[in-house]
Amino acid sequence: MKNSYSNIFTFNKKNLKKTINCLNNGDVAALPTETVYGIGGNAYKKSSIKKIFKLKGRPKSNPLIIHYFNLDKAKNDIVLNDYFLKLYKNFCPGPITFVLKKKAKSKIQPLASAKLKTIAVRFPKHKIIRSILKKINFPLAMPSANKSNKVSPINALDVFEDFKNKIKIIINGGRSKIGIESTVIDLTNFPTILRPGIINKNSIEKVLKLKMKQKFENKKIKSPGMMKRHYSPGIPVLINQNKHDKKSAFMYLGNKYKNNKNFFSMSKRSNLDEAAYNLYKIFRIIKKKGYKKIQINKIPKIGAGIAINDRIKKASNFK
Repeated sequence: MKNSYSNIFTFNKKNLKKTINCLNNGDVAALPTETVYGIGGNAYKKSSIKKIFKLKGRPKSNPLIIHYFNLDKAKNDIVLNDYFLKLYKNFCPGPITFVLKKKAKSKIQPLASAKLKTIAVRFPKHKIIRSILKKINFPLAMPSANKSNKVSPINALDVFEDFKNKIKIIINGGRSKIGIESTVIDLTNFPTILRPGIINKNSIEKVLKLKMKQKFENKKIKSPGMMKRHYSPGIPVLINQNKHDKKSAFMYLGNKYKNNKNFFSMSKRSNLDEAAYNLYKIFRIIKKKGYKKIQINKIPKIGAGIAINDRIKKASNFK
């Protein structure tokens, strides 16, 4: 992406230092991860957390994910357990978030964890965010870099479109490789998936050698991604659609409608990982083209399709 924006920066040694100074001073920066882009701020500093919530217009009942470089940097804030250690060994760094009990002496700001006795933690894989986390003396509270309930950003320009110059530093780390948010698993009791992602239930069960629960909606919000309305492109979304209404944008898998301008294939090969990668990109394209409604064909509930169905169901709760 050619940079012609005053607050979008190419990542290099100079801009690494600039970003670290920004974070050390209690400000926030938009940073790339392998899932989506996030707004990062010092998780130990109340003013930084307040800035994140204000920028996003995020409800204070919705906790933030805390990002660490590695386990050694996280151990003062979290209560370890065997489930976590097994999953950390197999999947980290990577696109998985763990809800764990918070240590009594943790310096995580209560506002960041919605005043819960638990915190959601992640160890991201993207080399840029890792190079930043390695050099700072605090973890980053970092939700997706979008307005609350809206479509998550998958590149630096998406972030700019939502916030313009309200964020001083947006680091351009290219296109996010996964394109949807991390899997979230609650490990405070029996392992339960709270938000599906690219690391699926079967993969986790193989590591833990047990059958897990999935609970994508809950009265008590223990992690991001559990609100009923989320990931909205700002227009109505209709799911499990079989027939095109001849005026809406129609999203589907495959290459059946390749010559019709109203049809948008999420994956011409019907590959669900690729469909997840393209989901938010297509949402944004459709909105920019001026469509008033999105119809989405039925998506198989297997593999990444489980995560896609979670996102489009919440996007369909349009008000």
